[in-house]
Amino acid sequence: MAKQRQGLGLLALSSTFSSPQSQQCSSSGDGRQVCRSSSVQRAFFYVSLYLVAIAQSGHKPCVQAFGADQFDATDPGESSSRSTFFNWWYLGLCASATVTAAVMSYVQDNVGWGLGFGVPGMVMLLGLLVFLLGTRTYRFYDGGGSGAFSGVGEAVRAWRKSRRRGEGGGGATVEAEHGELAEEVRGMARLFPIWATCLLYGVLFAQPPTLFTKQAATLDRRIGPSFQVPPAALQSFLGVSIIPCVLLYEHVLVPAARRATGVATGITMLQRIGAGIAMCAVTLLVAALVEMRRLSAARDAEPGAAVPMSLWWVVPQYVLFGAADVFAMVGMQEFFYDQVPGALKSLGLALYLSVLGVGSFISSFLISAIDVVTRRDGGTSWFDDDLNRGHLDYFYLLLAALTVLDLLAYVYFSMSYIYRRKVVDVQ
Repeated sequence: MAKQRQGLGLLALSSTFSSPQSQQCSSSGDGRQVCRSSSVQRAFFYVSLYLVAIAQSGHKPCVQAFGADQFDATDPGESSSRSTFFNWWYLGLCASATVTAAVMSYVQDNVGWGLGFGVPGMVMLLGLLVFLLGTRTYRFYDGGGSGAFSGVGEAVRAWRKSRRRGEGGGGATVEAEHGELAEEVRGMARLFPIWATCLLYGVLFAQPPTLFTKQAATLDRRIGPSFQVPPAALQSFLGVSIIPCVLLYEHVLVPAARRATGVATGITMLQRIGAGIAMCAVTLLVAALVEMRRLSAARDAEPGAAVPMSLWWVVPQYVLFGAADVFAMVGMQEFFYDQVPGALKSLGLALYLSVLGVGSFISSFLISAIDVVTRRDGGTSWFDDDLNRGHLDYFYLLLAALTVLDLLAYVYFSMSYIYRRKVVDVQ
């Protein structure tokens, strides 16, 4: 948390240094003023940005695992409460993100980026102080001797040894001596197909803050006579959708499903993830239909002018994606936390976060490849700078088709998956 605060503070400074007063500005051929930052300013900005990323890699998986560790998995009551913890954790995360998207996007557009980065830095400092104040109330567990990664190394060596002994007839002895460690390795290996089939969700997760926002920027965003909604502020509809959906899931769906299935959490973790992926396919179909409607309206718009279509047209795709998040995102958090050995809980949550990170890289690669192919022989890119000439609707339909195929693969692997511990039943 401290490094994240430092990174945000440096970003605020880099934004101040990159103000027009500190840049080299000149007039372009058409009379516009063009300002370029120096190489030192750019280097300072990227160092700040990567410092935030490094801090997030340590902060996000560890703090969530630490929170879940406050519940005893061997106690039926606390085990059920731990599932609830992941719901409320994500609700709090999205509530703060909703306020941030709505307020800070306006501050950054109308006041300045220095204050836009500075306020989150001060909030992180406050969060660090609150975290430290609760030190005496936290529940800590003994790691049990050797470190997590040394235990994994020992398990891998035991597994390889059992394979070699198995060929010579002595595998049973090694299996008896190291059976638990070898089983941990096999359990980690069984996670890979689930992780791989969740990667497309990471691709979809990258669309709302990028293409959805770019799509919304072309619309008529006026509310009232003078106020215009910043495009990035539309991401707040994700949180607006997630908050009531978490409450409905926790207080309506879980009790109803619990009575039908006899499972304490209502539905299993893998079923929850699958439901979220299926909802994403529906979301992309809606986004494609809205984009077709936008392109139709854009034919009557003047070049460079806003498309005569209200911003409310894109709200449903944000809302539906937020509802899908409640299932897929929270389900992945709980699944990867629960299905790794006790000493590797943070690594399990890092696996869930890697779905989003790797998915973003895949999204960038996919967009770049499609851009090259569609520009070939003088064609128009699906992602043309002028979206009115592009075809985001084709891209959304492609993602919807890939999501359906991915869902089929996910169902195949999840049906054969064996949980590390028995799903807790209603007593």
